[in-house]
Amino acid sequence: MDLIANLFANLATGFAVALTPANLGFCFMGALIGTLVGVLPGIAPITTIAILLPFTFTLPPSSSLIMLAGIFYGAQYGGSTTAILVNVPGESSSIVTCLDGHQMAKQGRAGPALAIAAIASFVAGTIATIVIATASAPMTWLALKFNAAEYFSLMVLGLTGSVVLAHGAPEKAVAMVLVGLLLGLVGIDVNSGSPRMTMDLMDLGDGIGFVPIAIGMFGIAELAVTLGKPQDRSLLAVKLRDLWPSWAEIRQCIPAMLRGTTLGSVLGVLPGGGAALSSFAAYALEKKMSKTPEHFGRGAIEGVAAPEAANNAGAQTSFIPLLTLGIPGNAIMALMVGAMMIQGIQPGPQVMINQPDLFWGVITSMWLGNAMLVVLNLPLIGVWVALLRVPFRLLFPAIVLFCCIGTYTANNTVFDIWVMLVFSGLGVFFYKVGAEPAPFVLGFVLGPLMEENFRRAMYISRGNPMTFVERPISAFLLLLTVALFVVLVLPAIRAKREEVFKE
Repeated sequence: MDLIANLFANLATGFAVALTPANLGFCFMGALIGTLVGVLPGIAPITTIAILLPFTFTLPPSSSLIMLAGIFYGAQYGGSTTAILVNVPGESSSIVTCLDGHQMAKQGRAGPALAIAAIASFVAGTIATIVIATASAPMTWLALKFNAAEYFSLMVLGLTGSVVLAHGAPEKAVAMVLVGLLLGLVGIDVNSGSPRMTMDLMDLGDGIGFVPIAIGMFGIAELAVTLGKPQDRSLLAVKLRDLWPSWAEIRQCIPAMLRGTTLGSVLGVLPGGGAALSSFAAYALEKKMSKTPEHFGRGAIEGVAAPEAANNAGAQTSFIPLLTLGIPGNAIMALMVGAMMIQGIQPGPQVMINQPDLFWGVITSMWLGNAMLVVLNLPLIGVWVALLRVPFRLLFPAIVLFCCIGTYTANNTVFDIWVMLVFSGLGVFFYKVGAEPAPFVLGFVLGPLMEENFRRAMYISRGNPMTFVERPISAFLLLLTVALFVVLVLPAIRAKREEVFKE
């Protein structure tokens, strides 16, 4: 009973923060920008968050995090619009929605497809918010038992998870992680004061900036790739009718929504999981459990409901390791770490204890943001369709300009723009060779943290490397890491993994 009472007291604290006029405005702004980002193909939420990071300097910490979080989960909503109407996913998590959503649109049922996507996302977002609220307290209690050895082992597990869960060949994901780890160590060594891989460039003394890398690899590169793809816009001229699905279809989708929400909530917590993997896994599960699997890929409404519920749930529960452990589970969460550090907040379990208003304010704002997104997506669908009619080539120059502005304002240096351009070219190259950039970014962010915790653990243990296996939690995390590698090399599991991502 005390646990339930504390939960309601914490939620009351969160709503008191989230319901202030200023924070409601920032929540709405984040949801609106996120929907816009999701609707426009090629503009990723990580690009938008990276561009807006410098503009959050003057905002209160709760307002900035509420707005940035709204952009992230709002993009999951908006991405379904282009997936259904244009067969081009606004976000990677909406790729699976194209399979049945676009087929429904071709059959004249774009309205019900868009509506069920919004309903599934709202249901999943509501349940995921409850999951975050209930899971955060025990996760924080566990995190307080972590020492340097446990944090190092957790990061090793996270990078291994990003390899297992990445699309494409595992060997390429491992290579991306290693490159990210190496580039994350560029700069002046804080212990010895010696420069490492700076090539005598003073601008690299503080290391390579995260913002130019994020904008280059996830912004400019994805824009360039999207610009080269033909887009079928014939359905955009069709007037949407019968927007609301029938009650029979809603009842048919309820089990799919619940299964997708459950799966997404679990996978979202995993390092490297998040929204994209959740949608793939939910679609594969729904197809396997369906009595009519042959309808999938031909306009099955459950094929829209399940992945949309999963990607929204996964997007929100990926905040759990960030808020409780201070560990980013994916590239966007790495940017959220940057946003917290800009505000002078050290991510980790102390946030819940020392700044409960911030912690619970962000969590409760997610439910409010999901309610706002239903209003933004269903009644304003005509506005988003009209926006999609604008040729993407006309938007490209303005988007690149904003990327350059965001990169420059991060450190007020032209050098960062050159870094952004270099990593834009690398991003296109990685796309062409089938190497996913997410493991690279995670390796880049976690590399310095891994080094710091490794050194600290070795110092505490007086150079005894067995400290990583003598401490029970650290040993358990390393055991999970080994288990993931075993799973990765098993032929049957590897074949199944490739089949899921292929679908």
